[in-house]
Amino acid sequence: MKITLSKYAGFCDGVKRAYDIVMNINMQAVKTPIFVLGSLVHNPEVNKKIEERGIRKIERDDFFNAPTGAIGTLIITAHGVGPDIYQAAKERGVDIIDTTCPKVTKVQRLAKLFHQKEYRIVIIGDKDHKEVRGINEWGGGHAFIVSEKKDLINFKVSCGQKIAVLAQTTQNEDFCEEVCDFIRKKYEHTEIDITTCDTTHTRQNEIKEIAKNNDAVLVIGSKTSANSRRLWEIALSINPRSYFIENISEIDKNWFKGINNVGVTAGASTPSWVIDEVVIYLQKI
Repeated sequence: MKITLSKYAGFCDGVKRAYDIVMNINMQAVKTPIFVLGSLVHNPEVNKKIEERGIRKIERDDFFNAPTGAIGTLIITAHGVGPDIYQAAKERGVDIIDTTCPKVTKVQRLAKLFHQKEYRIVIIGDKDHKEVRGINEWGGGHAFIVSEKKDLINFKVSCGQKIAVLAQTTQNEDFCEEVCDFIRKKYEHTEIDITTCDTTHTRQNEIKEIAKNNDAVLVIGSKTSANSRRLWEIALSINPRSYFIENISEIDKNWFKGINNVGVTAGASTPSWVIDEVVIYLQKI
């Protein structure tokens, strides 16, 4: 069985940057205790390594409810957060280590700018995703969020209202184009910023080719990783023998009966050691 591994599988630049920052923290030079706000990335293997450094996880509500002095340093994850976290940390004397992906920061700044200019902001993204919540908060907290086509049924703005369309950096680009076409045709005063990142664009184009040119496809990533799930959904729309796994324990050998070639890719938060384990396992089949 021939195995074709994606050229772009694994950590994107933003995730690698966040991981490297955290793993290289000088624990003696920062205020303790150290907490990361939520999961640094959506991958349990990566988060386990961070916990082994003595860095604990704290959720948003627990951060706001923590007594003064209970948190020394707060790590902002690659997904970013809204301005209220920075303000609360400043007021409580909590130091910040900010690993927000620069591409997410760009979208946050655009949201803030459009809000100041009184645009009606539309965000194409997953409603409950951390990145989307943060972008919305920088844009005043009242953006219209489009997660699926049916959401557009309820989208209405007053005559002459200016509209700005932004996107979650890992959103499906084909879906973004559909949403933008709908809004552009209906409303004249629309400014479009497709803010998906280059890595998203490259991976989504590549997975289409992998799905077409292989008998089966494996996408490796956490079930909570939006970009990993998106790759699998795109692959599945082209190739019905596309499978979404977190690690080798979820592989079923029966998937590969009668298979001559398999394509393998992984989401932006999947570490290289997990990908390597999967490839080695497939080589043994």
